Amino acid sequence: MRLANALAALRRNRGLSQADAGDAIGMTSQAWGLYEAGRRPGLFRPDVQDRMTGALGLTREALLTAAGQGPAAGGGHPGVESPGRPFEGAGPTGMRRLRIDDDRLAPWALTGVIVEYAPGRWPRAAQGCVVETDDGQTLVRLYDGGDTEAVVLRGAAGLDSVERLPRARLRGLHAIVARIEP
Repeated sequence: MRLANALAALRRNRGLSQADAGDAIGMTSQAWGLYEAGRRPGLFRPDVQDRMTGALGLTREALLTAAGQGPAAGGGHPGVESPGRPFEGAGPTGMRRLRIDDDRLAPWALTGVIVEYAPGRWPRAAQGCVVETDDGQTLVRLYDGGDTEAVVLRGAAGLDSVERLPRARLRGLHAIVARIEP
């Protein structure tokens, strides 16, 4: 709740409505409001914090400090100091986006949701992923695991369906790191 309250305070201090802040990252005002009310659990994730504070023209560190969790607020770990070299920030992320066109992954993601994925980053168990196959298909599934011969995916015909895709057919398997609600 401290993160949610800090996000709301930062937004108000910037003079933005929930709709204005949400529009900046392709999110509805209702979705933004759920984060501020603490009713959407993803606010603890760094990627979500980066997206939402970016919409406010701020950094994740500003959110953590406002919530009393950042190093400047005396919370969290003290970090490592590197005198003589300024912080330059992260470079380009190389993230890609893809729109989901069906409800096979409901309730995880519905038609119209845009997923952001990190090319080359392997997914964890039960994490969404974008699969590129040798025949040119691009699929959105939930990663369930695998062995030396195949990966196990869910979502071909609903979340209860399980499919084994031979590794020889994989051209790419990429972790989904964010969902952008319509």
